[in-house]
Amino acid sequence: MAGDVTDPLERFRLDYAPLLLRHLSQRDESGLQAAYELGRRAMEESVGLLDVVRVHNDLFLKVLGTVRDLDEIKDLNQAAATILIDLIASFEVAQRGFMDVRQRPPLT
Repeated sequence: MAGDVTDPLERFRLDYAPLLLRHLSQRDESGLQAAYELGRRAMEESVGLLDVVRVHNDLFLKVLGTVRDLDEIKDLNQAAATILIDLIASFEVAQRGFMDVRQRPPLT
């Protein structure tokens, strides 16, 4: 974790970059769990969903700029999509919770 960085978005970026690179090369469950936890922490620190996706896309585009084989691009794209889903899953859980509360009938 980027401990001495105070801006939550920059801290997220610094924490996510090595996680993404590790997942693209190893693709294990521990990387997906770490992505979920990082996404949850980002949400708790008020990093927005759009910012999270933008950081992911920016980093992934840098990775794609180093690839020379079309098959590798397809493989990396699938791995990047998988980690992105785990990264933003906590935002989905929070949204569903919010929608459930909104749809409850008012207490009288």
